[in-house]
Amino acid sequence: MEKQWEFDKFHEDSYELAKNAEVRKYKNFLQTFSKNLYNLEENLHKFPHNQFDFDLDPINLESIPYEQGSLLQLIKTDNRVLNKIVTVFAALCSEIDFLVHEGENKYTHGLLLYGEGPEVSKESGHNLGQMARFVSFFQELSCFVNRCYEVVKSTLQQLNIVYSSQKAPYKIDTTEMHLKTIFIALGNLLRILLTIDLAIEYNPHLRDDWNAYKRMVKNVHHNPNKFDIDIKKFYRFEKHLIELEGKLLDGYIFQNCVERIYDEKNAMLSKNVVLSTEFFFNIKQIFDEIEPNINENSNIDTRHKFVSVCTLTVLYNQIYRNIDRKFFKYLWDTNKKIPVIILNGVLPWFSNDFLLNKLPNLAGIVDKNPAQTNMSTKQSFYQMKILNLSKINQQINNSVNTWLIKMQSLSDLNVRACLSYEQLLAQGIEYCNYLNYTVSLFLNLALSLNTAITKSNLLELCKLVELVKAIQKTYYEKREFLTIAKQYIIQSINRKILSFIQNAKKRLTTDKKYTEKRLDILSGLVLAGNALNGPSTKERILIGNFGLTIANRMKTFKADENVDELLKKLENMAYLELRIKQSSDFSYLFWHFKVLTPIYLTDIYENANIPNKVQYMVWALRDIIDKFTHSRHTSHELVCEKYLRDFLRILFKNFIERICRDIETDLRLSIHLDLKSDQSKLFKEGIKDLSKFVSLQPIVILDKFIDIKSEIIKYLNRTFYNLTAVALHDWKAYSEMRNLAQERYNLVLSDPFLPSSTLEQGLDVLEIMRNIHVFVTRYLYNLNNQIFVEKNSQNKSLNTINIRHVANSIRTHGIGIMNTTVNFTYQFLKKQFYIFSQFLFDEHIKAKLIKDISFFKESKVSLNQKYPYERAEKFNRAIRKLGILNGNETYMDRFRVLVSHIGNAIGYVRMIRSGGLNFCSNSIRFVPDIDDIVSFEEYTNELNTLSEPTKEAAKNLDSTLASMVKNFSEGTDYFKILLDVFKNEFRSDKNIHLKNFYIILPSLTLNFVEYIIGAKEKINKKNSNDAAFTDDGFAMGIAYILKLLDQNHDFDSLHWFESVRDKFTSNTESIVNQQKNQQSDDKLMQTQALTLQRYSTYQKEFNLLQFAFTSAQIFFRTEEIEEEKND
Repeated sequence: MEKQWEFDKFHEDSYELAKNAEVRKYKNFLQTFSKNLYNLEENLHKFPHNQFDFDLDPINLESIPYEQGSLLQLIKTDNRVLNKIVTVFAALCSEIDFLVHEGENKYTHGLLLYGEGPEVSKESGHNLGQMARFVSFFQELSCFVNRCYEVVKSTLQQLNIVYSSQKAPYKIDTTEMHLKTIFIALGNLLRILLTIDLAIEYNPHLRDDWNAYKRMVKNVHHNPNKFDIDIKKFYRFEKHLIELEGKLLDGYIFQNCVERIYDEKNAMLSKNVVLSTEFFFNIKQIFDEIEPNINENSNIDTRHKFVSVCTLTVLYNQIYRNIDRKFFKYLWDTNKKIPVIILNGVLPWFSNDFLLNKLPNLAGIVDKNPAQTNMSTKQSFYQMKILNLSKINQQINNSVNTWLIKMQSLSDLNVRACLSYEQLLAQGIEYCNYLNYTVSLFLNLALSLNTAITKSNLLELCKLVELVKAIQKTYYEKREFLTIAKQYIIQSINRKILSFIQNAKKRLTTDKKYTEKRLDILSGLVLAGNALNGPSTKERILIGNFGLTIANRMKTFKADENVDELLKKLENMAYLELRIKQSSDFSYLFWHFKVLTPIYLTDIYENANIPNKVQYMVWALRDIIDKFTHSRHTSHELVCEKYLRDFLRILFKNFIERICRDIETDLRLSIHLDLKSDQSKLFKEGIKDLSKFVSLQPIVILDKFIDIKSEIIKYLNRTFYNLTAVALHDWKAYSEMRNLAQERYNLVLSDPFLPSSTLEQGLDVLEIMRNIHVFVTRYLYNLNNQIFVEKNSQNKSLNTINIRHVANSIRTHGIGIMNTTVNFTYQFLKKQFYIFSQFLFDEHIKAKLIKDISFFKESKVSLNQKYPYERAEKFNRAIRKLGILNGNETYMDRFRVLVSHIGNAIGYVRMIRSGGLNFCSNSIRFVPDIDDIVSFEEYTNELNTLSEPTKEAAKNLDSTLASMVKNFSEGTDYFKILLDVFKNEFRSDKNIHLKNFYIILPSLTLNFVEYIIGAKEKINKKNSNDAAFTDDGFAMGIAYILKLLDQNHDFDSLHWFESVRDKFTSNTESIVNQQKNQQSDDKLMQTQALTLQRYSTYQKEFNLLQFAFTSAQIFFRTEEIEEEKND
């Protein structure tokens, strides 16, 4: 210890003090660490830490054995001939096993997935691009098929050599030696070729796109120069396509394999009687082994063996032409037990249809009408299964639940207990196989028979999917326990087999009669013992199987020494994880999920007893994702994206959105309990506990992590914000709903932070903007008060919109909405002006207008430069003769309404600008002097003690103040914008017909005055529909259009309003003079008084129209004002 750390001699307790100080620090550290750890767990409560998910687990435990040595290293005995034979057949079996795996996964799924992914347009030729990319896959498939053909040929030739009647030094005695393993492997390879044929037939996109691709290639062939290709290479390419079509797409892959000639010059396979006998014996032995267990409840190996037996039977008949009819009848009758087998989860294979197609002569012997019998058998089988589905489900549900309870209770890891679990572990896989195949059978058989499945039956199938995934989850949760127990079981089985082999060797060695056959048997036992004395890999089990097959003759093993059954158990237990994965694979649901998933999710939501079950279906739908890597027509990423989009669309539409809407409804009803509502519906439907859905674990698929609770929060936040923004006076109700959501469902919603609003909000500017075409028809404009009044209403009051309402909306949505509103108005005006132009372009209207212009030019001197009132009346009568529209409406009425709509739109723009100025003035009033505003950014920069966020805030404040001052002092002249955007087009030569507009205004104003007088008279009547007291949109529209056409001078030259004044003045004076000169006649005086009143009313309305028109012209005098300023 250094000197500075030496303790003072006079303070002997200093060591204890230091120790206590360090202990206290450590205690504080532990307390802080525990607190932080607790907070971390609380914050991560959403993460599915206990969720069953292979992808999310960072560590996974697998105990599948893997062989690192070669077959030559494993096959070592003193019998060299036996070594060579076993090596050859073991190598062939390994090669076949590899081909079967590649065919089932790479090629079958590649063919089935063709056409999936993003939708392509056949018109644009995208499907040809897919097929062009898929040609390379066909080439690989062609090589794969050739490889299968060679392996089949090699296997048959090797069997021909082993089972030969000729004696040779390289042969062993094959008496009673039945190599069933190699025949099973050969049948599996033929089954894969048959499966590929079915996959090509199953996918209609393949044939359609291939035919389209051939037509395209033929087109290129006839125009080689156009596409700049090497014609010689192209000819070879065409020839290759024809070969691919003949080999693959015609559906004869299996048939071509069977019909190949396997005889060679030195090895006549078809003449080998010994092999023929052995071939048929093995077929019959395999069939006899599976026949008692072949039904819909059988496992996948049994069903595959039955398909292999059928394919081997066809091959045998093709080679030897002497199939036993009695055996064939047994094979045919198996159709009654199981008429259909689903291959690869999606391809239905009908055994009797297959036999009828490949062996028609034999099928005709056993059945007089085989085709009809096959169809009736399929139908009756399907109907029987449908009827028993619910009953079977109930029984299997009880069995599976019992199994789940037993599995969950496993905890003892001693050797004796682990050995007793063997049957329990195998039983779960049997349940998975049965349930999985039942779902696949129903879905694909119904599709094949074009039979609809009822909703209840589909839900029953979904329950089976849940059970399978529950079993898989249990296996997964117990994986650590199973890994240990499995090793004990494998060692026990291995020990039994080795002890049986050792006992057999002792019995052989005690017998002094040594023969070659006994030596071969002993060599087989030695080979099996050496192979099985080690890890239980697939290669060792295969070699052990061959060794036991060679040795199992002359009663080598006793009756109770069933080594074949033990070997099968050993293989199943060694590859337990792989068996679990295969038996619980629902990748075929990809071809049914668009129909199945919506029904399932709807049922889960409507019967919310255990909503967590939805996770099981999601896990099942995720099984296909690994298979997407085999798609070759497009990238598997695109297929995954399309699948994810479809799944999310179904999930949100049928599940999440319904939860969100019902929670919103529940919250809304809860805060409006004081309202009277029909509550009888609650007693009929019951009250749903929606909190179960909120607590659901997140749904994980691909890279998407969908938290139901977060989706509900996002929906409620968005809905409450939008509805509060539309009706700010309801802010209190939505605030209460947010608080209730937190209390009832533990949903923490965010505050919308909307600006305050008055209770008199009025119609929102956004709503008007989006529906401006509706607004201008339903509201009337008042120029003096800048107010819009509703035209008609079902209520007793009319809605109004004024500057204050617009200012409130701008405060809510921001000042940027003004420019958007003007843009929407421009779009609306563009459509209206098209109708405006069409009306003036009409031959009838244009002819009358030209005639009026000519008349006025010729007679204006005699008319004292005033357009005559009678001429306007005559024009309106002429337009009325053109036709009457709805009710009593003329074309002039329609044109007047069009002009009013245009004026209303312009008035709305004026109100928006006034509302913006009102908003800016209210906002800027807190600034002391708008001409001398302090720069806050400069002050913050001078003070070095302030942080960067503070300086940024000061900069933003300066920018906001500058924008407000600019908007308040300058503003934007939207009228000038709307004039500039249209005037050049209106004044162009191609729109010369618009020059006649000014001459129609006398008739149009007369029409308007008649309309407005009638509307005002309706105000005091009982039926007040179409009543109005103002419609200044018409005057606004006339002023705007005249300015666009630059026709103000032309219209002023008509002196129309003076002509109207002179007309009514002269008429009034005439009646007054008549009253002075006539005798007293009450009826005549009454008539004259009414006429005077009518003249006065007309004159008053014309005066009001003139005033409004003159006022509206002021808004469009920007050019004149600018010229005056420049002068």
